[in-house]
Amino acid sequence: MDPEAVRKLLERVRSGSASIEEAVDELRHLPFADLGFATVDHHRALRSGWPEVILAAGKTAEQVVAIAREIDARGQNVLATRVDPNIARALTDALPEIRWDAISRTAVLTRKPVEPTGDGTICIVTAGTSDLPVAEEAAVTAQVLGNEVTRVTDVGVAGVHRVLHRREALETAKVLIVIAGMEGALASVIGGLVQKPIIAVPTSVGYGASFGGIAALLGMLNSCAAGVTVVNIDNGFGAAYAASLINRRASQ
Repeated sequence: MDPEAVRKLLERVRSGSASIEEAVDELRHLPFADLGFATVDHHRALRSGWPEVILAAGKTAEQVVAIAREIDARGQNVLATRVDPNIARALTDALPEIRWDAISRTAVLTRKPVEPTGDGTICIVTAGTSDLPVAEEAAVTAQVLGNEVTRVTDVGVAGVHRVLHRREALETAKVLIVIAGMEGALASVIGGLVQKPIIAVPTSVGYGASFGGIAALLGMLNSCAAGVTVVNIDNGFGAAYAASLINRRASQ
């Protein structure tokens, strides 16, 4: 339940179209639903503006389906991340209208139109094509949270002229998510080009000495460019959520 749903419920009670008992029955689902293996937070949209997101990794298909059904039953849109093909099949069998994207590994069920919440554009920049799964996780998340998204793809420092060619897209965005593996240098390069907040995402892309993304993580944490903040390795979702908070309209 989100703030708008609460307002509509209270308006119905005030107008007499809903009884106090009916309102209490609807509110009984707040603040959470106990599924035994999961406690689904229906109060989250009231607190943060957005409903709970399902992290599918580490859960069984049955658990993910049950949580998705619970969120859907309360009238919220559903977003699940790190959805593998087996869980995707179970979700689409249970909720045929859900849409799974293999690249981003996200599953989205849109029951009501996504209200725009962003005050500007979130630009998602990738160093290489191998970074696209993390980038698309960020893009889908940002869009579900009501943001306009632009993409600048495959502009890593091995050919830095490519990112210079896209400076207009970088400079017109309100916030940038910069995603890179290997040594993670792209965040510093872009941080030296624009006056925008940058959320850097190290990825696990790279050869042995990249240590599964630790080299990129340390490189980004040690960036000499001001305005660069860093999330965890491969955390496209976390970057998009933080960017959405930065981009959020003051009235939201």
